[in-house]
Amino acid sequence: MGAITTAIIAVVGLALGWIAVEMACKPCLEKGREAIDRNLNPDYDPDDDDVNNNIRAPLNPDADSSASTPSKPV
Repeated sequence: MGAITTAIIAVVGLALGWIAVEMACKPCLEKGREAIDRNLNPDYDPDDDDVNNNIRAPLNPDADSSASTPSKPV
């Protein structure tokens, strides 16, 4: 009976650990899974992407424009 209880506790612990990793790394895992799905899709053409994937594009283009304009005092 002790071996069964130990096995059940181990399986539940592994499941809870897996859920914790999935929740903690959700954004990274979603991007990776999307990339894998895209690469495995035979109809995918990277030239058809509407998203600007320019490596030299600013990460936050609005931050530069808001930083250069002074804010009005309240």
